[in-house]
Amino acid sequence: MIARPIILAGLSLLALATGAQAADGDPLAATGRWSANASGHAPTPPMGWNSWNAFNSDVDEEKVLASAQALRDTRLAHLGYRYVNIDDGWWLKRRQPDGRMLIRTDHFPSAATGADPSFRPFTDKLHAMGFKAGIYSDIGRNSCGQIYTPDFKNQPEGTVAEREVGLYGHVDQDMKLYFRDWNFDFIKVDACGIRGLPADAPRVRSGLYRALPPLVDMQSLGGSDVAGVRRLYEQVGTAIRTYAGDRDYVFSLCLWGAGDVRAWGKDVGNSSRTSDDIQPVWSRMLTNFDTVTHRALYAHPGSWNDPDMLYVGTGDFDNAHTVEARSHFALWAMVNAPLFIGYDLRKLTPEQLAIFGNADLVALNQDPAGNQAVLAYDSDEVQIFAKTLADGSKGVAIFNRTALPAKAVLTAAHLKLLPTADVRLRDLWSKQDSRFRGELALTLAPHETRVFRASGTRRLANGLYLSEQTGRVNPAADGVVTPQPDPTIHHSITPWTGTRGPGDHPQYGGWGGAEADRAPYGKLMRVAGKDFDTGIGVLGNSRLEVRNQGFKRFAAQVGVNDSGERQAGTITFEVWGDGRLLAKSPPMAFGTPPAPLQANVGGVAIVELVARAGDGRVQPAAWGDAALTR
Repeated sequence: MIARPIILAGLSLLALATGAQAADGDPLAATGRWSANASGHAPTPPMGWNSWNAFNSDVDEEKVLASAQALRDTRLAHLGYRYVNIDDGWWLKRRQPDGRMLIRTDHFPSAATGADPSFRPFTDKLHAMGFKAGIYSDIGRNSCGQIYTPDFKNQPEGTVAEREVGLYGHVDQDMKLYFRDWNFDFIKVDACGIRGLPADAPRVRSGLYRALPPLVDMQSLGGSDVAGVRRLYEQVGTAIRTYAGDRDYVFSLCLWGAGDVRAWGKDVGNSSRTSDDIQPVWSRMLTNFDTVTHRALYAHPGSWNDPDMLYVGTGDFDNAHTVEARSHFALWAMVNAPLFIGYDLRKLTPEQLAIFGNADLVALNQDPAGNQAVLAYDSDEVQIFAKTLADGSKGVAIFNRTALPAKAVLTAAHLKLLPTADVRLRDLWSKQDSRFRGELALTLAPHETRVFRASGTRRLANGLYLSEQTGRVNPAADGVVTPQPDPTIHHSITPWTGTRGPGDHPQYGGWGGAEADRAPYGKLMRVAGKDFDTGIGVLGNSRLEVRNQGFKRFAAQVGVNDSGERQAGTITFEVWGDGRLLAKSPPMAFGTPPAPLQANVGGVAIVELVARAGDGRVQPAAWGDAALTR
């Protein structure tokens, strides 16, 4: 029996394309627009240097400019390390009564420009060196340093009001100062000020700070005011656009995976932190990395997942731990993390320079296609990640998470290449070339990541699977009804608490949204017993936006995923093109065999894939083998 594509009964695809349109008021209505953030300037993940991991709040002008000079002298700047960012510790106080921010001029002497200290001479100097300049603030009244590390140096001084150096109540004033007057190009906005100052907090009771009822609870998504937090960050984005004018800028959200930021951070800023702070400890690196690995569809050119800054050079990633340092860097490159060096570059060694300066790995991170690597194989011991690059080749990383040697097999199927043809590999550390057919056996040293650039004969010769172009797929609505913490993230010993308390609980929100090559919640993509090793797994009542770059046909095998429940409702699958309905399936139930769904998308800019729950109950659904072809 020949399977035929499903379309609306009695209508041709052409009729659909020129007739049916999205209904007003439908929460899943196709808009024909790309809704992920396109403001600012982050077509590839931003790269540079940040002061925090190197100096904490003990930052000054000499240290920052020396780091910028090191980026120039080592030619790291030529590889793309162009942002030089000041983190916490730069501020003196908020002047009263006008609310103007004052700079700690004894640490930044070029800012001593009279009654109104200014960072403009400092940013002018960085710009003249060829760099972009970054600054730090908090979405609340007070900073993370004030609330959580008051023993650190350079805390704001003065009265309660003068110590309120965060953005809360001053968004427009501060963005005008930072972007128009001081000419910064980048801002990182933390959120401790809306997390750590309830009325019963010790520093509130003592009179040091004013109470600000928490909007974010790291341990409770239900206890977080998700809409309120998003509004605060949107206000910042609006103000930056106003005062940056036509200049490039980057808006970095630092909400550490709380407040369901997974679902909306990509729509508001240029990067969004997915985890609490990284530390120079292997197990903590695993925690931060894991908060990104299931989020490939939530990162795009203009809006990136951020597992925090690099710690290469320190602790478990120092010169005595080259294998670990290489793994840390390679993994960040593969998942398109912003590459911000957190090291005192005045102490840079040749070994560290060889890691930061590996042009082949930087190229994986900066590839213009913007596809975050997708899990091709997952376990607690070994993981394999693959990403499709702009020239059609593949980046692939085989990662040993454990402290013991591990054996792994890389297959052509992991790369969506034919097993009967040669797969050519270029080792991006050793620069050695090799090839295999079918599969390749590897032995990994403890904590080692082997990373290659691969090419071969594509399984899909005339197009791309959607899971190969994650940078062009945006979950505009992911179907998640009740946000849940992600249980798959490595539970490390939190460095700032040690083994005090009950341990590290699942806390980072956003589990269960759209996934590449997997069903939601990391389940196998399977419909009525048929497995799919490629496709997009979604929940019912979801809508994906897909940027179409010259493809003519869309095709998928659709159905309710076997990880769903019997008699739990149906899913209807719809394909829209620039706001017009192109194809639609009948309602499909659990156990219904997968059915082909095709549409002509020639000339369409935005393809939208809607999985509509028939009775409002959420079932996992599969766009199996989903692809755009020429």
